[in-house]
Amino acid sequence: MTDHDVVFIGGGPAGYTGAIRAAQLGFRTACIELEAKLGGTCLRVGCIPSKALLEASEKYESTRHHLAEFGVRVGEVGLDLPQMMKRKDTIVDGLTGGVDFLFKKNKVTRYLGHARIVAAGGPTGVRIAITDGAGSTTEITADHVIIATGSNVAPLRGVEVDGDRIGTSTEALSFPEVPKSLVVIGAGYIGLEMGSVWRRLGTQVTIVEYLDRILPGMDLEIAREALKLFKKQGFEFRLGSKVTSARRDGDAAIVEIEGQEPLRAERVLLSAGRVPNTEGLGLDEIGVERDRRGFVVADGNYRTNVPGLYAVGDVIGGAMLAHKAEEEGVACVELISGTHGHVNYDAIPGVVYTEPEIATVGRTEEQLSEIGVAFKKGVFSFIANGRARALGSTAGKVKILADANTDRVLGVHIIGPRAGDLIAEAVAAIEFGASSEDIARTCHAHPTLSEAMREAALAVTDRIRQA
Repeated sequence: MTDHDVVFIGGGPAGYTGAIRAAQLGFRTACIELEAKLGGTCLRVGCIPSKALLEASEKYESTRHHLAEFGVRVGEVGLDLPQMMKRKDTIVDGLTGGVDFLFKKNKVTRYLGHARIVAAGGPTGVRIAITDGAGSTTEITADHVIIATGSNVAPLRGVEVDGDRIGTSTEALSFPEVPKSLVVIGAGYIGLEMGSVWRRLGTQVTIVEYLDRILPGMDLEIAREALKLFKKQGFEFRLGSKVTSARRDGDAAIVEIEGQEPLRAERVLLSAGRVPNTEGLGLDEIGVERDRRGFVVADGNYRTNVPGLYAVGDVIGGAMLAHKAEEEGVACVELISGTHGHVNYDAIPGVVYTEPEIATVGRTEEQLSEIGVAFKKGVFSFIANGRARALGSTAGKVKILADANTDRVLGVHIIGPRAGDLIAEAVAAIEFGASSEDIARTCHAHPTLSEAMREAALAVTDRIRQA
């Protein structure tokens, strides 16, 4: 008999969520995590701490520059960066401790150390060697092992990351002081969010992007509007620019760009994509198939080519988002249990927590045109929304794309206040196969930001009710 029915390697969103669900389904469950704190990149050095800093920095900027228009007068506003960082760390500690509590409550066994798969497919199931920080190794066995080890920052040729002047998002979450200047390599979600934090606190931020646009893969109309708004905020962009090197130079760094003058900045943030984290797992030794980019190849039930071995989350590619990984971790163990497990990849939202927020779900205009699907478009601007005016946040719009023949909602793209919350209605609409008319005929409270969703749905069939 094996030691466990199900073992997750990795305690991030896919691992801890999937492990809890496996235990609820009656499996003898364990989770192996290298770091002392559970939660993976998302909870420890990603989603959660970055949102804590985004919220804090937005309050700082709003207090300094925007409260007066609401009739609120304040004296001199100061920045307490250590307190801002302390609050961030407190939030992280509380949430990672919460995962520990849920493991204990659901009787999930926790192993601390680095996992290496020794053998798979034999009579004893999958064998895993776990090496702790002291170098001591323990071996366990399981019937089903799920790789959920997440991803790392993708390296970029010529960029010399030293963890100080040139770093990743991990270092950018804990700068000891506000840098005078910051160069961000990459105009994706992470680069724009971390750039926003430090710009609000007083840093001159320059974003360098290889493509001729920001937010690759997002709806182009929305991305273009975001670019205009970010420029107004003071960001400098170098689009269509290839970084050839970045190196430390004393207490600063030099970034060289093909065909342009080099940039000098106090700090550099490398944020040009992510790669699967499979180092040292022993995958090659047991013959696990991977694609040319290093992602683990898994079928529709998350099974690899090796019996008893599965993979979910960032290690199998696709949208590298915490909530997508959570869905896969749960679906995988539900499929193992013989119940129904399913992830609708057309209903995975993405959110950029800048100001304004940007949120998306489903297909973009470009994707629909590329595959030859005829669609109708409805757009509504927040400037005509009463709640947005009251909030003093009227930039942006809601855009709904619906099938020209069936009216089924195919994609929704939002830039504007609290877009990350508003997108939930669109996700539910796509999940349930709703039409734009379904949204238009649903009563929305007034005055709310959600009315912009309804107005965009009405606009799909040219039922414009407001200017």
